[in-house]
Amino acid sequence: EGAQPPVPPEVYAEALRRGGRVLRRRRAAVRLLWLLLCAAAAAFTVWSLAVRPWAEPPSETTPPLTGW
Repeated sequence: EGAQPPVPPEVYAEALRRGGRVLRRRRAAVRLLWLLLCAAAAAFTVWSLAVRPWAEPPSETTPPLTGW
């Protein structure tokens, strides 16, 4: 329960350098994830406009002709 020993100055500089590196990596990872999310949304939009999955597919057979 006494006073804490002083921290050597080189430890502070090393912690500051490593912390900055961790923050840059985290920021780059977040940007990459946002980029992937936007690319996936754009790809899905283009796919859905081209394929139109909500539309009913055309009939494979013709209906029988009766009453001719």
